[in-house]
Amino acid sequence: MLAKRSLKGRSRGGKRFVTTVHKPQGVIQPRVQRVGPEHFGIVSVDCAKCRFKWMLCDFFGKVLIPPATVEHNRPELDFAVTQLEAARREHDLRDLIVAVERTGRYHHIPQRLFAANGCEVRIVHPFTTKQYRQTTDPGIKTDDIDLAAIHRAAAGGCALSQAPVDPRYGELQLLIRQRRDWVRKASLLCCQIREYLHSAYPGYVGCFARPWHGEVMLALVRRFESAAAMHQAGRAGLANALRQQQVRFLQATLDAVLAWAAQAPAADAAAALLRRIALALENDRQRKAQEIQALERDIAARFVHTPYVLLLSFPGVNVVSAADFAGEMGPIENYLTGKAITGRAGLFPSRYQSDRVDRPDGSLVRCANHLLRAAIMNIADNLIGCNHYFRLMSERWKATGRDPRDNHVRVACRFCRIAFQMVAGRQVFRHPGMQHRHYILEKLNVFHREHQTGMPQVMADLLAATGQLPRSAHAEEARPLVEEQARIRAGRCRGPQLLGDILPIVLARLGVLGVQSNPSGDVPSAPPEPA
Repeated sequence: MLAKRSLKGRSRGGKRFVTTVHKPQGVIQPRVQRVGPEHFGIVSVDCAKCRFKWMLCDFFGKVLIPPATVEHNRPELDFAVTQLEAARREHDLRDLIVAVERTGRYHHIPQRLFAANGCEVRIVHPFTTKQYRQTTDPGIKTDDIDLAAIHRAAAGGCALSQAPVDPRYGELQLLIRQRRDWVRKASLLCCQIREYLHSAYPGYVGCFARPWHGEVMLALVRRFESAAAMHQAGRAGLANALRQQQVRFLQATLDAVLAWAAQAPAADAAAALLRRIALALENDRQRKAQEIQALERDIAARFVHTPYVLLLSFPGVNVVSAADFAGEMGPIENYLTGKAITGRAGLFPSRYQSDRVDRPDGSLVRCANHLLRAAIMNIADNLIGCNHYFRLMSERWKATGRDPRDNHVRVACRFCRIAFQMVAGRQVFRHPGMQHRHYILEKLNVFHREHQTGMPQVMADLLAATGQLPRSAHAEEARPLVEEQARIRAGRCRGPQLLGDILPIVLARLGVLGVQSNPSGDVPSAPPEPA
């Protein structure tokens, strides 16, 4: 009915044609025609936390195994597999699929069970089950009705096959999500500390532009119990207190604290207790910060083994944001074009069309991978703030009266297109609007220096990232490493001297023995050919 029907396309490319109403990953009609509907079986599985319910029907819906509950223990799981094999022989089922409703992580046990038995397992979205259930049993929801809805969804092509999950990306995704959760909890601790300090030291936090980017604020709270005590200590007393705790500070910061202490309002009656709670929360925040830092080192160790490390050559993209994007994306081979990325992330407007009514530019679609969308939008924010090209472009769009949210989406879509070309094409950043790219190995080196990573992991990560680089970029990547090596030999390097033992190994892996530096303004000479 919908064959060769044209729809209004969203891109400049023109029209998009629909040749089938089924998703490509859900089509089973050719297989059904090949073996016959009565010889094609569909296993429907409705999952719960500690058990699942399943049934077996042929393509027409004839029940071959009635709904049965299986507990998550080895005897009952093995019996379900045995029962399925007996039914396949009894009813001469020559082909079969298993349709499992996705339910958080609860569907993983039956998914692995049937896949290990050699069955093709497909996933049904809960929204799909709901729609098929409401057409026949509106207002009623039971497990048996859900099983029937799952069967109809699978027969209609809505049970979708999934690409196998690469363990590298699965582990990376778990780590980035754990980091995101810890960062959220650390932010909550910061808000709590701020509120308690505002009651015990009214207005004190306002003396610091970025309270959590240094240790001065809490170091003074640990030593002085009130604003009066800070005022009485004076500049010399505050400075001595910070030096004893080995905290670096600026004189302007002490002047701001003393100006506040001279006119600070009265504190809360329970100021001593509030101060103790704030310091306890600060200890918890510091532990959380150390855990986040260790987790980021672990993330980087897995990230460098993926081709997404090439995104570090993109100005405005750092290790954490690129790893966040890589973990939510998965293998780049799962995406046909850059549009597939924005489509999965839902970075396109919703549309309502009926008869002559057509609203093509609604808000962003609601049904999307919101974690991937959040990772992409976070990178878009960084590009607008740190990338000169995208900042000017965003300002130009804003001057035309565009919604700022629309500007962010536009930047995000452009990043997805560029990122797809870089990762899928295994090439470093090249863009006509920007003159220089960033250096991948230099960014990794700075990241590990800030995170105080051990030298064995630094060397392993640099060598792994080198393996992901295209050979044409080896000489260019060697330039900042050669300069760093020269600084170490000259004794002007602040970092650990063991880095001087690592750089020659990395340079040898790059195949570059040395790079000639040029005076400012000269045209750089061609780099030497790899050895």
